[in-house]
Amino acid sequence: MENRLAVRSESILHAGMTSPLVKIVYGLLAALLVAGALFIANDYGRKRAYESLHIRAQSAAELNAVLLRTVLEKQRSLPFVLSQDRDVISALTTRSDSLLQLVNRKLESLISGTRSSVIYLLNADGLALASSNWREPTSFVGTNYSFRPYYTRAVATGSAEHYAFGTVSKRPGLYISRRIDGPSGTLGVIVVKVEFDDLEADWRRNSDPSLVVDQRGIVLITSLPGWRFMTEGPIVPDQMGPIRESLQFGDAPLAPLDITPALPQGQPDIVRARLPGAAKAEEFVRVQTPVPTTTWNLQLLTPAASAVSEATRTAQLLALIVLAPLLGLTAFFLRRRGLALRRAREQEAARLELERRVAERTADLSAAHSELVMQVEERQKTEAKLQTVQQDLVQANRLAILGQVTAGVAHEINQPVAAIRSYADNAKTFLGRNQIDSARDNLKAIAGLTERIGGITDELRTFARKGTGDAGPISVSDVIEGALLLLGTRFRQRAGQITTQTLSPDIKVHGNRMRLEQVLINLMQNAVEATEGGPASKISVETRVTEGEVQLIVSDNGPGIPEAIKQALFTPFNTSKDRGLGLGLVICHDIVADYGGRIDVKSSSAGTKFTVHLPRVS
Repeated sequence: MENRLAVRSESILHAGMTSPLVKIVYGLLAALLVAGALFIANDYGRKRAYESLHIRAQSAAELNAVLLRTVLEKQRSLPFVLSQDRDVISALTTRSDSLLQLVNRKLESLISGTRSSVIYLLNADGLALASSNWREPTSFVGTNYSFRPYYTRAVATGSAEHYAFGTVSKRPGLYISRRIDGPSGTLGVIVVKVEFDDLEADWRRNSDPSLVVDQRGIVLITSLPGWRFMTEGPIVPDQMGPIRESLQFGDAPLAPLDITPALPQGQPDIVRARLPGAAKAEEFVRVQTPVPTTTWNLQLLTPAASAVSEATRTAQLLALIVLAPLLGLTAFFLRRRGLALRRAREQEAARLELERRVAERTADLSAAHSELVMQVEERQKTEAKLQTVQQDLVQANRLAILGQVTAGVAHEINQPVAAIRSYADNAKTFLGRNQIDSARDNLKAIAGLTERIGGITDELRTFARKGTGDAGPISVSDVIEGALLLLGTRFRQRAGQITTQTLSPDIKVHGNRMRLEQVLINLMQNAVEATEGGPASKISVETRVTEGEVQLIVSDNGPGIPEAIKQALFTPFNTSKDRGLGLGLVICHDIVADYGGRIDVKSSSAGTKFTVHLPRVS
């Protein structure tokens, strides 16, 4: 080609460079060549810009999807944990006002730490019994939500997620619900509402316009509030009717977004969109990525105008840089053959410069690809670590429960074992005196106590399985007599002065005798230890009977409970005793709560009074 160009240049030179016709022909050829090169460079620059923007936008979209998934996973764990909470289950079972008030405060305290919008507890009929907003005028307590899909689906399948307008707050959010089961079936549903205001604000600060759409194409979450509840395309009438009837999106118009394809469908996806408040539509590179663990799809729009303009200018400049030496070489070669070689060297230098820049751009693309691969690997490692942590938490919880049950068994059987030892010593003495009948009575008592130890361990095992044991009407006087019998002479020797009250056998409460004896024994043993060594220790066991309640009162004249211990009195392993496990009062509290009762404590320097409230039965 160079030979042909040289021959043609020589012929033109021979024809005379001063000829106006030659100048016109050369000018037209040069203009056509430049126009063609600029056109090709423009197309090439646009494609390269779109590809670069697509890679950057895909990375940003995947990061936004990871952030959204992190928020969802954090909130999904909350209903699961609350569905296992003992206070929540007890409140649903007993409907006690004090327990419901306790659940109200617990749900309210979780809001700041979890960043949930609202948490509320529904009974089996969909009626809200407790809510984190119980103090507010818009409290959910007393409202029936049985018509909401998150309730019906949770009751049917165990859990549900539903994005919709709040019927009271009129604010959109994701409702995450989980069914709470009891021995006889469904007890209720715990619901957590999540709003994404903070996430949308982060998207507005850190990334290009982002939006999350459901399987119907409706925008649920977006960094542009004006696009919320708009649609990717028109919704068919068959779908629009049920959506309006469900009030899922209130009276939102569900109008289509002003987004149209700018180029034929392909990769990358180039669209024209008019942002809220903008005077005209702009060009964007759109990328889409699914949100893991949901049916949603996240889209990110990256503005393309400035990047494409810069890329096309760069490509056209490169094209002109390539063409200028060639045209100059041709022009100068027509005038002077000697300049052709020098222009050829300049052209070669320009070509090398172009190759260097192409190599640099290729290296940049390779680095971007490597970074994207590394980010994907890091995300996979993070997911694997999350699964490992979740498994460790489950194992730690299981070990903590096993430890508490084991310590509780050791604490509870210590008293009957001591009584067995006392009866055994007495039997030995009776045998030495040849008092066979008395020794036989002691051995029978020992056999009864061993059976009681077995009953205690069985009851504690049942308690560990969240069961209540075999319960029914039980005489309060039998419970008191059984506790005193189990404590025996050793208790009276250590207690100094103990006062009990004779009660009619007809006064009965609902419960299990063995477990109620455990409660009374624990409280009396604590009273003994509190007054032991005092100048004039006094312990009294009283009963008060009302129309619907029986109160068992154990009081002492000990020094009282330290304030630091009193604040967390019913917390496991909280004790002021050198050898105490801190489980006795916890077990008492849970047993009484199982039978619909409660324990009150009053303590001062003059002594301590424990009052056990139990529902009376006829």
